[in-house]
Amino acid sequence: MILAAAAAAAVAQPSPARLRADVEAMVGFGTRHTLSTTTDPRRGIGAARNWARARFEAISRDCGGCVTVERISRIFTGPRAPTGVVVENVLGIQRGRDPNRYVIIGAHIDSRVTGEMDASSDAPGANDNASGVALVLEAARALSKRRFDATIIYAVFSGEEQGLWGGTLLAETARARGWRVSAMLNNDIVGNSVGQGGVREAARVRVFSEGIRASEELTDQIRRRGDGGEDDGPSRALAKLIDGEAASVRGGLDVFVDRRPDRFGRGGDHEPFLRLGYPAVRFTVANENWDRQHQDLRTVDGVEYGDTVKGMDFAYLAKVTAINIAAAARLASAPGAPENASMSGAISRDTTVKWNPVPGAERYRVRWRRTDRTDWTDMRDVTGATTVKLTQVPVDDHLVGVSSVAADGAESVVSFAGREAPPPPRR
Repeated sequence: MILAAAAAAAVAQPSPARLRADVEAMVGFGTRHTLSTTTDPRRGIGAARNWARARFEAISRDCGGCVTVERISRIFTGPRAPTGVVVENVLGIQRGRDPNRYVIIGAHIDSRVTGEMDASSDAPGANDNASGVALVLEAARALSKRRFDATIIYAVFSGEEQGLWGGTLLAETARARGWRVSAMLNNDIVGNSVGQGGVREAARVRVFSEGIRASEELTDQIRRRGDGGEDDGPSRALAKLIDGEAASVRGGLDVFVDRRPDRFGRGGDHEPFLRLGYPAVRFTVANENWDRQHQDLRTVDGVEYGDTVKGMDFAYLAKVTAINIAAAARLASAPGAPENASMSGAISRDTTVKWNPVPGAERYRVRWRRTDRTDWTDMRDVTGATTVKLTQVPVDDHLVGVSSVAADGAESVVSFAGREAPPPPRR
């Protein structure tokens, strides 16, 4: 993928030293369990959230006040908080020229040990998930150097370990405020290159994405299946965009597009966004070390258990950060993805493609591929129109998508073109 010149300039080299310093600062709070103290100035989730707020405020001072801080909260009750707990998210908000479109980069700050209700034992949570929060802060430092079309939300979640509550809170806030979310990038366990059993994988990072959308009704899922769009939902298209951007990051990582919403049988803070229909993905290391996840601090038979700084690789974390910065810069620079993209052409050698106009789009890019391929192979730019006929591209054998392109070349996520939706019933 080719980044627009302005977006490329935003891809600064993240600092492994700053990432380490932020992770060590979070580890220094002892525990960041969601049920831990909120009044101690040096220990617990309250102190950690105050620290995150102060970090965003410092970043804002450096960019002349371009980042505002907001704290949103709500009481959640569930099996891991039977008497209820106040879940609070700390948000750094970098306003864009478009007041309604948003790109979210998020990570959860809470930590835990073996017992999910143990709010008093030390739970350093270095990789799970101080690594993700450090990444979010470093992305804010880099991206705050310039202004974008979309508003960027840098989100620090609480309550992930108790029930994905921080993600739920922000997703529902986005819906209540009417945000048009172009992308949500969730970073959770992104800072180690040596996994279980000493297996080292420092050359790639996994990006998980759904195919069939969690938010779709059964009739929509059946239509998508019939159109062959299982691998081209908004979140899968987002993962493919990230893969392309990663290839442009010098000395970076290969993106392993993992074709499921999350690790097998597990979840993260992007999933509440998926349930509400927002494009969302999860970044996670290539090889996890489960001896260092959700573990009491101890050594047994020479094996160290516990999520400490010792188990991290900050050069690797810097590379994952660089991919997030590159992807967010592109997404926030580009117009929104086209809506209501559709194609027709049954019993024909030609395919007609239509879509809705997108504010801020200088042109549109129609992409297609044969149905036996996973990546787009052909494209045509269209200016001054929202329909095009692809001659000798039979609809039976091809998949089609449409993206919007800004004047500087920044391209949106590709919207899959399926059958035109039937008109709503008359009342």
